Amino acid sequence: MNNRLMGKFIQFRIARPTDKFEEVITFYEKGLGLKKVASFENHDGYDGVMFGLPDLDYHLEFTRHIEGSPCPAPTKDNLLVFYIPDKEEVKIIKDRLSTLGYNEVEPENPYWKEKGVTIEDPDGWRIVLMNSEGLQRRG
Repeated sequence: MNNRLMGKFIQFRIARPTDKFEEVITFYEKGLGLKKVASFENHDGYDGVMFGLPDLDYHLEFTRHIEGSPCPAPTKDNLLVFYIPDKEEVKIIKDRLSTLGYNEVEPENPYWKEKGVTIEDPDGWRIVLMNSEGLQRRG
């Protein structure tokens, strides 16, 4: 990939509408443990919240519109994969999400069953808690 082109980007955000705004906030903030980095209310009929990883410009944004925000999940193999270096932390997050009513589901691809824990968020979108112990970081 052209490094000059990559240097032009300063932030990356994945944005998704939801009709389960409060439940999604609970799932990603209290369950998964992501930090809320920004939010807004009634901007042209939209409310939104952004979650991020510490010190990184990668964000997940969830929005709702006053007229509704249908958001059917596409397939069971559309995933957000969270790499976590500590195996015990994977278990802690899995247990915390389970306490909130979000249990492990069977992944579409068997690779994720061997390597991680797959859980559906309130809208049916899937995340994978992946132990990254021993994986090399690319920089």
